Amino acid sequence: MTAVQGTSVDIPTPDGTADAYLAHPDDNTAHPAVLLYMDAFGLRPHLMSMADRLASAGYTVLVPNVFHRSGRAPLVELPEFINPAERPEIIQQLGPHARTLTPEAAMRDAAVYLDWLTESPLTTDGPAGVTGYCMGAGLALRTAGTYPDRVAAAAGFHGAYLATDAPDSPHLLADRITAELYFGHADQDATNPAEQIDRLDKALTAAGVRHRGEVYGGAHHGFTQADTAMYSAEATERHWAALLELFGRAL
Repeated sequence: MTAVQGTSVDIPTPDGTADAYLAHPDDNTAHPAVLLYMDAFGLRPHLMSMADRLASAGYTVLVPNVFHRSGRAPLVELPEFINPAERPEIIQQLGPHARTLTPEAAMRDAAVYLDWLTESPLTTDGPAGVTGYCMGAGLALRTAGTYPDRVAAAAGFHGAYLATDAPDSPHLLADRITAELYFGHADQDATNPAEQIDRLDKALTAAGVRHRGEVYGGAHHGFTQADTAMYSAEATERHWAALLELFGRAL
């Protein structure tokens, strides 16, 4: 594994400054760009450690606080170990911030994040990779469909509401996607039931999108997040293998 340097960065957007974390190999060389979308718990030490691990594999990774309109991270006080069953008020406090992030605002931000990565001397030329977790999986899918010429690979893990009946459901962008996609679904996930997994797969297949979706047996929504009660070490390592295989092939 390569030594990694991680720093906090501020990114100007049309709607204020987005705080973010940047991780890259500490070798004075440019590497492929990756945009990592957070889960609802937000930018915190665990997500930074995930960015560090991805960077150690040879990528320059940006993790923005997508709730920046509400303030800098953390927006709510988080315990070291997050168990929503014991602390339901955390989800309740984060809900309004998630609901105010419209698809239009999120994709306005996505253009800024991709521009920032493109202009960084730490990134190579060419399209980026995107990965997202929980709500971030939907943002990854939406980014691939909104900026098809700028995204070569996108992945989503334990994604939420990827293929709903809503008129702005992210799966409806399938016919615009040119990236290769991978999804690691949790089978114990009320936010992404089997019918939505099937609807997403059919939409991507009909659009001719190169993709693979796998259901991780016994895994819960949030299985990659080691600072939560939903964590699964086995499913997380499976996620790393799939993600690094995708990026290694496409970026």
